[in-house]
Amino acid sequence: MLRLSKLADYGVVIVATLALKNEPLMNATRLAELTHLPAPTVAKLLKRMAKVGIVSAMRGAAGGYRLARPATEITTAQLIEAVDGPISITSCAQHLKSPCEHEHSCPVFGRWSPLNAKVSQAFADVTLDELINAELKFTPPDLKKGTHVAC
Repeated sequence: MLRLSKLADYGVVIVATLALKNEPLMNATRLAELTHLPAPTVAKLLKRMAKVGIVSAMRGAAGGYRLARPATEITTAQLIEAVDGPISITSCAQHLKSPCEHEHSCPVFGRWSPLNAKVSQAFADVTLDELINAELKFTPPDLKKGTHVAC
């Protein structure tokens, strides 16, 4: 099963919350309250997102975070990679530096790359705006309209 890390999922939730709320700046404490995530986790993820230019930070008593660019210009791939690094469906799909101990006997060694490229492109093709404004085909039973809860 392909699955995002919890931190990547939380990072998307935090940035989506920034995009959806009509507040010029939000601090980590406010975002933690809105997302029901631990404040240290929110602060850690905001720093990662700021480092790669997804959010910008304003220091000071009235400071906080905001999107560094419009949600239409932020891809889900960028959000995931900010937290988890390059998208890779297997460790050998990105030709990581550490060699695989099975590469000489593996019948699919090096053949994951084309599929990995398609998966990566699928994430790159969906913007944050598209993700948060997509019409749901179903409503999860425990998700009340208007609330944002991390999975």
